Amino acid sequence: MRAHALAVAAAFALSAAAPASAQQTIKIGELNSYKSQPAFLDPYKKGWEMAVEEINAAGGVLGKKLEIVSRDDGANPGDAVRVAEELTTGGDINILCGTFLSNVGLAVTEFAGKKKVFFLAAEPLTDKITWANGNRYTFRLRPSTYMQVAMLLPDALAAKKKRWALVYPNFEYGQSAVAAFKELMKAKQPDAEFVTEQAPPLGKIDAGAVAQAIDDAKPDAIFSALFAGDLT
Repeated sequence: MRAHALAVAAAFALSAAAPASAQQTIKIGELNSYKSQPAFLDPYKKGWEMAVEEINAAGGVLGKKLEIVSRDDGANPGDAVRVAEELTTGGDINILCGTFLSNVGLAVTEFAGKKKVFFLAAEPLTDKITWANGNRYTFRLRPSTYMQVAMLLPDALAAKKKRWALVYPNFEYGQSAVAAFKELMKAKQPDAEFVTEQAPPLGKIDAGAVAQAIDDAKPDAIFSALFAGDLT
């Protein structure tokens, strides 16, 4: 799947920009939060490295080899935009891919729209990347928060629980996941109640305090959008 995405993106670069078509290699700028999210992104990086090797071994894309220029985005929107600017300055890179956190992905989406650079958002889940904040230069690889919540909704409804506790990391991904859950639950189960919302900062959860607050609210069920160390 990722190999296919890289190949499609590279083909787009060939057809859309003269500098890339004049070279014997197609350079793709890749940025991600490798230092802050190694558990997720080390396997991800190995995956795209393998994909590039396989594509090049098979002759590349339209006879041209792929070359990935990878940078860490610092898990920060401002740093990500700076990195994206550095990658695309000079004219030999006219396509970007990557990012993990939704707020970082949104920042690069805005950059891609302003600079007219193709951007494949590989990991961020927020719907805004291709909905409210989308642009003609940005495409996504994974199902969005709305799609993922919609997939689990039948099981949530089948549980027949009325009082829900919500716990999520307080940044774009968590906020959008909970917003989708509230919207979809209310549409299908109007008597659903959301008795507490716990929204700790990403990576800085006080697990004891959050668990106690949920226990005090006496919910029937918990919707959690936590991940990585926060979820553990």
